[in-house]
Amino acid sequence: MKQLYTLFAALVLFSACKKKEEKTVEVQEKATPDFVVAFGSCNMSQEPNPFWDNILAEDPDVWIWGGDIVYADTDDVERLRSIYAMQDTVAGYAELRSQVPIIGTWDDHDFGVNDGGSDFAIKEESQQVFLDFMNVPKDSERRNQEGVYASHDYEVPAGKIKVIVLDTRYFRSELIKDEDSNKRYKPTMDSTATVLGKAQWHWLENELNGSDADFNLIMSSIQVLSGEHGFETWGNFPLEVEKLENMIAQSKARGVIILSGDRHISEFSRTDVAGLSYPLVDFTSSGLTHSYSSFSGEPNQYRVGEVVSDKSYGIINLNIEGKRAEFKIMGDNGTVFQELKQSY
Repeated sequence: MKQLYTLFAALVLFSACKKKEEKTVEVQEKATPDFVVAFGSCNMSQEPNPFWDNILAEDPDVWIWGGDIVYADTDDVERLRSIYAMQDTVAGYAELRSQVPIIGTWDDHDFGVNDGGSDFAIKEESQQVFLDFMNVPKDSERRNQEGVYASHDYEVPAGKIKVIVLDTRYFRSELIKDEDSNKRYKPTMDSTATVLGKAQWHWLENELNGSDADFNLIMSSIQVLSGEHGFETWGNFPLEVEKLENMIAQSKARGVIILSGDRHISEFSRTDVAGLSYPLVDFTSSGLTHSYSSFSGEPNQYRVGEVVSDKSYGIINLNIEGKRAEFKIMGDNGTVFQELKQSY
Protein backbone atom coordinates (compact mmCIF):
# COMPACT_ATOMS: atom_id res chain seq x y z
CA MET A 1 0.00 0.00 0.00
CA LYS A 2 2.86 2.36 0.91
CA GLN A 3 4.39 1.77 -2.54
CA LEU A 4 1.01 2.57 -4.15
CA TYR A 5 0.77 5.91 -2.31
CA THR A 6 4.33 6.74 -3.31
CA LEU A 7 3.56 5.99 -6.95
CA PHE A 8 0.37 8.12 -6.80
CA ALA A 9 2.23 11.06 -5.27
CA ALA A 10 4.90 10.87 -7.94
CA LEU A 11 2.26 10.92 -10.69
CA VAL A 12 0.55 13.97 -9.14
CA LEU A 13 3.87 15.81 -8.86
CA PHE A 14 4.79 14.95 -12.45
CA SER A 15 1.40 16.10 -13.69
CA ALA A 16 1.69 19.42 -11.78
CA CYS A 17 5.17 20.05 -13.15
CA LYS A 18 4.00 19.27 -16.68
CA LYS A 19 1.08 21.70 -16.38
CA LYS A 20 3.41 24.35 -15.02
CA GLU A 21 5.77 23.80 -17.95
CA GLU A 22 2.87 23.98 -20.41
CA LYS A 23 1.79 27.37 -18.99
CA THR A 24 5.25 28.85 -19.29
CA VAL A 25 5.26 31.44 -22.09
CA GLU A 26 8.45 32.87 -23.47
CA VAL A 27 8.13 36.66 -23.60
CA GLN A 28 9.92 38.26 -26.49
CA GLU A 29 11.64 41.53 -25.72
CA LYS A 30 10.14 44.45 -27.65
CA ALA A 31 12.51 45.92 -30.22
CA THR A 32 13.93 49.28 -29.21
CA PRO A 33 13.43 52.00 -31.86
CA ASP A 34 16.51 53.66 -33.28
CA PHE A 35 14.99 57.13 -33.01
CA VAL A 36 11.89 58.41 -31.20
CA VAL A 37 10.07 61.56 -32.26
CA ALA A 38 7.46 63.23 -30.05
CA PHE A 39 5.38 66.12 -31.34
CA GLY A 40 2.20 68.06 -30.77
CA SER A 41 0.37 71.33 -31.30
CA CYS A 42 -2.36 73.60 -29.97
CA ASN A 43 -1.16 74.32 -26.46
CA MET A 44 -2.54 77.00 -24.14
CA SER A 45 0.12 77.87 -21.59
CA GLN A 46 -2.53 78.90 -19.06
CA GLU A 47 -4.35 75.56 -19.37
CA PRO A 48 -3.15 72.27 -17.81
CA ASN A 49 -1.23 70.01 -20.16
CA PRO A 50 -1.37 66.44 -18.76
CA PHE A 51 1.20 65.03 -21.16
CA TRP A 52 4.62 66.44 -20.33
CA ASP A 53 5.54 63.61 -17.94
CA ASN A 54 4.13 61.03 -20.38
CA ILE A 55 6.18 62.49 -23.23
CA LEU A 56 9.34 62.42 -21.15
CA ALA A 57 8.63 58.78 -20.24
CA GLU A 58 8.69 57.91 -23.96
CA ASP A 59 12.39 58.90 -23.92
CA PRO A 60 12.16 60.90 -27.17
CA ASP A 61 15.22 62.00 -29.10
CA VAL A 62 13.47 65.25 -30.04
CA TRP A 63 10.27 67.18 -29.30
CA ILE A 64 8.79 69.02 -32.27
CA TRP A 65 6.32 71.86 -31.80
CA GLY A 66 3.75 71.70 -34.58
CA GLY A 67 2.49 75.24 -34.07
CA ASP A 68 0.12 77.12 -31.77
CA ILE A 69 2.69 76.75 -29.03
CA VAL A 70 0.79 79.52 -27.24
CA TYR A 71 -2.40 81.40 -27.97
CA ALA A 72 -1.45 85.06 -28.25
CA ASP A 73 -3.45 86.48 -31.19
CA THR A 74 -1.94 89.89 -30.77
CA ASP A 75 0.04 92.53 -32.64
CA ASP A 76 1.51 93.72 -29.33
CA VAL A 77 5.07 92.38 -29.35
CA GLU A 78 5.58 92.65 -25.60
CA ARG A 79 2.33 90.84 -24.89
CA LEU A 80 3.40 88.11 -27.29
CA ARG A 81 6.73 87.84 -25.50
CA SER A 82 5.06 87.60 -22.09
CA ILE A 83 2.75 84.78 -23.23
CA TYR A 84 5.70 82.77 -24.51
CA ALA A 85 7.43 83.43 -21.17
CA MET A 86 4.41 81.95 -19.40
CA GLN A 87 4.92 78.69 -21.29
CA ASP A 88 8.55 78.58 -20.15
CA THR A 89 7.37 78.61 -16.53
CA VAL A 90 5.32 75.41 -16.92
CA ALA A 91 7.18 72.90 -14.75
CA GLY A 92 6.55 69.81 -16.89
CA TYR A 93 7.65 71.57 -20.06
CA ALA A 94 10.74 72.99 -18.34
CA GLU A 95 11.70 69.45 -17.30
CA LEU A 96 11.26 68.17 -20.86
CA ARG A 97 13.26 71.09 -22.22
CA SER A 98 16.13 70.31 -19.83
CA GLN A 99 16.43 66.74 -21.14
CA VAL A 100 15.23 66.71 -24.75
CA PRO A 101 16.11 68.91 -27.78
CA ILE A 102 13.20 71.23 -28.65
CA ILE A 103 12.55 72.34 -32.23
CA GLY A 104 9.46 73.35 -34.18
CA THR A 105 7.42 75.93 -36.04
CA TRP A 106 4.60 78.35 -35.38
CA ASP A 107 1.00 78.45 -36.56
CA ASP A 108 -1.53 81.26 -36.63
CA HIS A 109 -2.15 81.84 -32.90
CA ASP A 110 1.54 82.11 -32.00
CA PHE A 111 2.25 83.89 -35.28
CA GLY A 112 -0.13 86.51 -33.96
CA VAL A 113 -3.46 86.41 -35.80
CA ASN A 114 -6.09 83.74 -36.46
CA ASP A 115 -5.68 82.20 -39.95
CA GLY A 116 -2.97 84.81 -40.57
CA GLY A 117 -0.66 84.92 -43.55
CA SER A 118 1.77 87.15 -45.41
CA ASP A 119 -0.11 90.38 -44.75
CA PHE A 120 0.31 90.26 -40.94
CA ALA A 121 1.76 93.64 -39.97
CA ILE A 122 4.27 92.53 -37.29
CA LYS A 123 5.43 89.22 -38.76
CA GLU A 124 9.09 90.33 -38.68
CA GLU A 125 8.92 91.23 -34.99
CA SER A 126 6.91 88.10 -34.22
CA GLN A 127 9.58 85.97 -35.88
CA GLN A 128 12.26 87.32 -33.54
CA VAL A 129 10.12 86.63 -30.46
CA PHE A 130 9.52 83.08 -31.68
CA LEU A 131 13.25 82.53 -32.24
CA ASP A 132 13.95 83.87 -28.76
CA PHE A 133 11.52 81.34 -27.30
CA MET A 134 13.19 78.55 -29.29
CA ASN A 135 16.61 79.67 -27.97
CA VAL A 136 17.98 80.28 -31.46
CA PRO A 137 21.36 82.07 -31.12
CA LYS A 138 21.46 85.78 -31.94
CA ASP A 139 24.08 85.17 -34.62
CA SER A 140 22.12 82.40 -36.34
CA GLU A 141 21.32 82.79 -40.03
CA ARG A 142 17.68 82.22 -39.08
CA ARG A 143 17.70 85.68 -37.49
CA ASN A 144 18.25 87.29 -40.88
CA GLN A 145 16.06 85.19 -43.16
CA GLU A 146 12.37 85.84 -43.68
CA GLY A 147 10.33 83.04 -42.07
CA VAL A 148 11.05 80.54 -39.30
CA TYR A 149 11.74 77.50 -41.51
CA ALA A 150 14.76 75.36 -40.64
CA SER A 151 16.26 71.88 -40.94
CA HIS A 152 17.76 69.75 -38.17
CA ASP A 153 19.99 66.71 -38.68
CA TYR A 154 20.38 63.87 -36.20
CA GLU A 155 22.75 60.92 -36.34
CA VAL A 156 22.48 57.72 -34.31
CA PRO A 157 24.49 54.50 -34.67
CA ALA A 158 21.87 53.03 -37.03
CA GLY A 159 21.72 55.99 -39.39
CA LYS A 160 20.51 59.55 -39.99
CA ILE A 161 17.27 61.48 -39.52
CA LYS A 162 16.48 64.90 -40.95
CA VAL A 163 13.64 67.07 -39.63
CA ILE A 164 12.52 69.84 -41.99
CA VAL A 165 10.41 72.48 -40.28
CA LEU A 166 8.29 74.59 -42.63
CA ASP A 167 6.78 78.05 -42.19
CA THR A 168 3.22 78.05 -43.57
CA ARG A 169 2.47 81.58 -42.29
CA TYR A 170 5.06 84.15 -43.30
CA PHE A 171 4.57 83.87 -47.07
CA ARG A 172 1.11 82.32 -47.36
CA SER A 173 -1.23 84.01 -49.82
CA GLU A 174 -4.69 85.23 -48.91
CA LEU A 175 -7.31 82.58 -48.32
CA ILE A 176 -10.47 82.63 -50.43
CA LYS A 177 -13.67 82.72 -48.40
CA ASP A 178 -16.37 80.30 -49.49
CA GLU A 179 -19.62 82.24 -49.82
CA ASP A 180 -21.48 79.36 -51.47
CA SER A 181 -21.36 76.68 -48.79
CA ASN A 182 -21.00 76.19 -45.06
CA LYS A 183 -17.24 75.79 -45.42
CA ARG A 184 -14.94 78.61 -44.33
CA TYR A 185 -12.57 78.62 -47.31
CA LYS A 186 -12.45 77.24 -50.82
CA PRO A 187 -9.53 76.19 -53.05
CA THR A 188 -7.89 78.58 -55.49
CA MET A 189 -6.28 77.57 -58.77
CA ASP A 190 -4.37 80.84 -59.01
CA SER A 191 -0.86 79.82 -60.06
CA THR A 192 0.64 82.79 -58.21
CA ALA A 193 -0.91 81.83 -54.86
CA THR A 194 1.55 80.20 -52.49
CA VAL A 195 1.91 78.48 -49.13
CA LEU A 196 5.69 78.64 -48.76
CA GLY A 197 6.86 81.51 -50.95
CA LYS A 198 9.61 81.40 -53.58
CA ALA A 199 12.65 81.48 -51.26
CA GLN A 200 11.33 78.76 -48.96
CA TRP A 201 10.36 76.52 -51.89
CA HIS A 202 13.89 76.80 -53.27
CA TRP A 203 15.34 76.03 -49.85
CA LEU A 204 13.07 72.99 -49.38
CA GLU A 205 14.04 71.58 -52.77
CA ASN A 206 17.72 71.83 -51.83
CA GLU A 207 17.11 70.21 -48.44
CA LEU A 208 15.32 67.23 -50.00
CA ASN A 209 17.67 66.82 -52.97
CA GLY A 210 20.76 66.99 -50.78
CA SER A 211 19.53 64.73 -48.00
CA ASP A 212 21.33 61.48 -47.23
CA ALA A 213 19.07 60.77 -44.24
CA ASP A 214 17.32 57.44 -43.81
CA PHE A 215 14.15 59.27 -42.76
CA ASN A 216 13.11 62.82 -43.68
CA LEU A 217 10.32 64.30 -41.55
CA ILE A 218 8.57 67.43 -42.79
CA MET A 219 6.70 69.45 -40.18
CA SER A 220 3.90 71.54 -41.65
CA SER A 221 1.74 73.36 -39.12
CA ILE A 222 -1.36 72.85 -41.29
CA GLN A 223 -2.56 69.60 -42.85
CA VAL A 224 -1.23 68.65 -46.28
CA LEU A 225 -3.35 65.69 -47.37
CA SER A 226 -6.69 66.33 -45.68
CA GLY A 227 -8.10 69.09 -47.88
CA GLU A 228 -11.87 68.74 -48.01
CA HIS A 229 -12.99 70.17 -44.66
CA GLY A 230 -12.93 73.84 -45.64
CA PHE A 231 -10.72 75.06 -42.81
CA GLU A 232 -7.04 75.91 -43.18
CA THR A 233 -5.15 73.28 -45.19
CA TRP A 234 -2.73 72.96 -48.06
CA GLY A 235 -5.84 71.75 -49.90
CA ASN A 236 -6.88 75.39 -50.31
CA PHE A 237 -3.89 75.60 -52.69
CA PRO A 238 -4.13 72.41 -54.79
CA LEU A 239 -1.29 73.45 -57.08
CA GLU A 240 0.99 73.76 -54.04
CA VAL A 241 0.02 70.26 -52.87
CA GLU A 242 0.89 68.90 -56.30
CA LYS A 243 4.19 70.80 -56.26
CA LEU A 244 5.11 69.38 -52.86
CA GLU A 245 4.28 65.80 -53.82
CA ASN A 246 6.24 66.07 -57.07
CA MET A 247 9.21 67.60 -55.26
CA ILE A 248 9.27 64.78 -52.72
CA ALA A 249 9.07 62.10 -55.42
CA GLN A 250 11.68 63.69 -57.68
CA SER A 251 14.14 64.29 -54.85
CA LYS A 252 14.53 60.56 -54.13
CA ALA A 253 14.78 61.47 -50.46
CA ARG A 254 14.24 58.38 -48.33
CA GLY A 255 11.45 57.85 -45.86
CA VAL A 256 9.64 61.18 -46.22
CA ILE A 257 6.91 61.63 -43.59
CA ILE A 258 4.67 64.67 -43.11
CA LEU A 259 3.67 65.89 -39.65
CA SER A 260 0.94 68.46 -39.04
CA GLY A 261 -1.24 70.04 -36.37
CA ASP A 262 -3.72 72.94 -36.17
CA ARG A 263 -7.03 71.06 -36.29
CA HIS A 264 -7.66 70.13 -32.62
CA ILE A 265 -8.08 66.55 -33.83
CA SER A 266 -5.58 63.80 -34.54
CA GLU A 267 -5.65 61.47 -37.53
CA PHE A 268 -3.58 59.59 -40.07
CA SER A 269 -3.82 60.38 -43.79
CA ARG A 270 -2.06 58.38 -46.46
CA THR A 271 -1.83 58.44 -50.26
CA ASP A 272 0.20 56.99 -53.12
CA VAL A 273 2.28 59.52 -55.04
CA ALA A 274 3.47 58.90 -58.60
CA GLY A 275 7.20 58.22 -58.60
CA LEU A 276 7.33 57.52 -54.85
CA SER A 277 8.08 53.92 -53.87
CA TYR A 278 6.15 54.12 -50.59
CA PRO A 279 2.89 55.77 -49.46
CA LEU A 280 3.06 59.35 -48.22
CA VAL A 281 1.74 59.66 -44.66
CA ASP A 282 0.49 62.88 -43.06
CA PHE A 283 0.29 62.38 -39.27
CA THR A 284 -1.83 65.11 -37.67
CA SER A 285 -1.47 65.55 -33.90
CA SER A 286 -3.63 68.21 -32.20
CA GLY A 287 -4.31 69.41 -29.57
CA LEU A 288 -2.37 69.24 -26.36
CA THR A 289 -4.53 71.27 -23.98
CA HIS A 290 -7.85 71.47 -25.84
CA SER A 291 -9.49 69.49 -28.60
CA TYR A 292 -12.49 69.46 -30.93
CA SER A 293 -14.56 67.43 -28.45
CA SER A 294 -17.82 68.06 -30.34
CA PHE A 295 -16.35 66.66 -33.59
CA SER A 296 -19.08 64.84 -35.52
CA GLY A 297 -17.33 64.02 -38.77
CA GLU A 298 -15.80 65.53 -41.90
CA PRO A 299 -14.62 64.15 -45.25
CA ASN A 300 -11.03 63.05 -45.80
CA GLN A 301 -10.52 60.65 -48.69
CA TYR A 302 -7.02 59.82 -47.44
CA ARG A 303 -7.91 59.01 -43.83
CA VAL A 304 -6.65 55.77 -42.32
CA GLY A 305 -8.58 54.67 -39.24
CA GLU A 306 -10.71 57.10 -37.26
CA VAL A 307 -10.42 60.69 -36.09
CA VAL A 308 -9.32 61.09 -32.46
CA SER A 309 -11.02 64.13 -30.93
CA ASP A 310 -9.55 63.69 -27.44
CA LYS A 311 -6.53 65.67 -26.32
CA SER A 312 -3.43 63.87 -27.55
CA TYR A 313 0.17 63.99 -28.72
CA GLY A 314 2.11 62.07 -31.36
CA ILE A 315 4.89 59.50 -31.11
CA ILE A 316 6.88 58.14 -34.05
CA ASN A 317 9.21 55.19 -33.50
CA LEU A 318 11.71 54.83 -36.33
CA ASN A 319 13.46 51.55 -37.12
CA ILE A 320 16.22 52.50 -39.53
CA GLU A 321 17.62 49.09 -40.42
CA GLY A 322 14.15 47.64 -40.95
CA LYS A 323 12.95 50.79 -42.76
CA ARG A 324 9.81 50.92 -40.64
CA ALA A 325 7.92 53.65 -38.84
CA GLU A 326 5.37 53.18 -36.07
CA PHE A 327 2.97 56.10 -35.60
CA LYS A 328 0.99 56.40 -32.38
CA ILE A 329 -1.70 58.86 -31.29
CA MET A 330 -1.16 59.03 -27.54
CA GLY A 331 -3.35 59.97 -24.59
CA ASP A 332 -2.62 60.33 -20.88
CA ASN A 333 -0.75 57.65 -18.93
CA GLY A 334 0.47 55.78 -21.98
CA THR A 335 -2.93 55.31 -23.61
CA VAL A 336 -2.62 54.50 -27.32
CA PHE A 337 -5.69 55.88 -29.09
CA GLN A 338 -4.63 54.71 -32.53
CA GLU A 339 -1.62 53.20 -34.25
CA LEU A 340 -0.30 52.95 -37.81
CA LYS A 341 2.73 51.04 -39.07
CA GLN A 342 4.40 51.81 -42.40
CA SER A 343 7.35 50.28 -44.25
CA TYR A 344 9.70 52.42 -46.36
